[in-house]
Amino acid sequence: MPFARSDSLRDIDFTLRRQFNKTNFRPYQREIIVAALDGKDVFVQAATSFGKSLCFQLPAVIDRGITIVISPLLSLMMNQVEALRAANVDARTLNSNTPLSERDYIYQDLATGHPLTRLLYVTPELCSTDRFRERLKLVYEQKELARIAVDEAHCISEWGHDFRKDFKRLSWFRETFPDVPIMCLTATANTQVRRDILSTLGLDRTPDKLREFTMTAHRPNLHLEVRFTSDEANDRYDDFVSWLKGVYARRSAADRRPELEAAGERVEGVPGIIYTLSRDECESLAAALRCDNIGARPFHAKLPKEVKEDTLARWLANEPGYDIIVATTAFGMGIDKDNVRFVVHWRLPKSFEGYYQEAGRAGRDGNASYCFLYYAREDRDRVCNMVIRDGAGVRDGSGDSNKQARLESLNRLVGYCEDTSTCRHAAICRYFGEEKVPECDYACDWHKDAQGLKKRMMRGLASEEWVSTQRQEGMYDDYYYSD
Repeated sequence: MPFARSDSLRDIDFTLRRQFNKTNFRPYQREIIVAALDGKDVFVQAATSFGKSLCFQLPAVIDRGITIVISPLLSLMMNQVEALRAANVDARTLNSNTPLSERDYIYQDLATGHPLTRLLYVTPELCSTDRFRERLKLVYEQKELARIAVDEAHCISEWGHDFRKDFKRLSWFRETFPDVPIMCLTATANTQVRRDILSTLGLDRTPDKLREFTMTAHRPNLHLEVRFTSDEANDRYDDFVSWLKGVYARRSAADRRPELEAAGERVEGVPGIIYTLSRDECESLAAALRCDNIGARPFHAKLPKEVKEDTLARWLANEPGYDIIVATTAFGMGIDKDNVRFVVHWRLPKSFEGYYQEAGRAGRDGNASYCFLYYAREDRDRVCNMVIRDGAGVRDGSGDSNKQARLESLNRLVGYCEDTSTCRHAAICRYFGEEKVPECDYACDWHKDAQGLKKRMMRGLASEEWVSTQRQEGMYDDYYYSD
């Protein structure tokens, strides 16, 4: 039973200004929104700074009915629902943290068949429950189910870096509601992952109804650099503190200080994120930085909820002492802070896609930002061991294919780090299947100093022979990952 759509002209520019307090669309946002309002299935692949959420939020405000948004990220749900409600949009979330009274209201609202809620954020796990499915069938029968939006859609594919079995079950939506439009959005999908997404969600069955928007992975405002190190050198901390103190010194110079004062900025007000792989290192690194009078705070899954909420709020508000978040990879997804000036990977990430997503949280305002990754061959072996031993693939039912995909992604990231013969931006674009080489404009370490890059790698990395000896002695067996 098709959703009843209005034939009247929809003023999306007025809605953009009134509800979302924005004056202009970013490139391709308008085209995506028009396709959604026309009832098309839509696939969107765009970098983290693109503003993908607006592509389903704005149509939900204009169209009659309810939009179901499926996301695996509780922090993202809560962040977006709070922002929407502040914009006077009836948005809600149904997940494990939803209070009982709110949960009851949402189910009663759905049971009417004509829900007042315009956007309902849910987890993929909830979509498999009979209670939720029965409520949605009632809404569909009343022609009030506007669309399904699947965020972080790469989680559908076993060939993706973050596969989750409950995403596979989202095929139920096309099977049960064949004429309800589906929008899927991701920042990280290669050709294989993209095919899996379209096939699982059933979008490839009606190609005439499908509109695909694949934007470049190139972020020209980000300066990309790999900094080579080793266990023996153990120089990450001194290198980073020296770099950051240099940034502070330049900001405090006589020609810059008046500019900062006029803008109400502190010299040390340089928002950043440092990613680590373990909670212990997250805590110890943040503490060490504070001892050097650098405003750093830890953020990981085991911290009390109140502490995390307070830390996040103060960081978003640029408060003194909360300039840098030292976090595990659990942090940052969907966090709307556009002035992050640097992202540092303290350890090698577990996947190429993870690295790209996390680095992409810098410079969302389009201004120049710095992204560097400390790379050690010892870390390479540690992370490889983690991926091999990781039980996530078995728990998710993905088996060997997902583990193979994770190892391949990690190997590609290692190749990216050790390649001193090409532009970093070009390497990222090639990984995601782009043929056109972007203009870098000296925004990576290779373009800035190709010969110096080779020398730094030869001087900074431990030899393969030494790393092999450490591996044989079991030096990497006790390193662990935790969020």
